[in-house]
Amino acid sequence: MSHLTVLAEEVLRPLFLPAPVFGIIALVIFAVMGFMVFSYRDVANRHAHKNDTSGSGHH
Repeated sequence: MSHLTVLAEEVLRPLFLPAPVFGIIALVIFAVMGFMVFSYRDVANRHAHKNDTSGSGHH
């Protein structure tokens, strides 16, 4: 009887990857997105010649 019970028992692993892997994936995605945001830092300051000519005529 115990052999049948062991065979009928459900496997308690509903995830297709181990749980820590999901955290690692999230950290990698967060780091890539952070790098993308950081790469656009000071983009407005690179175009100083546009700020001088177009900003003075408004308002």
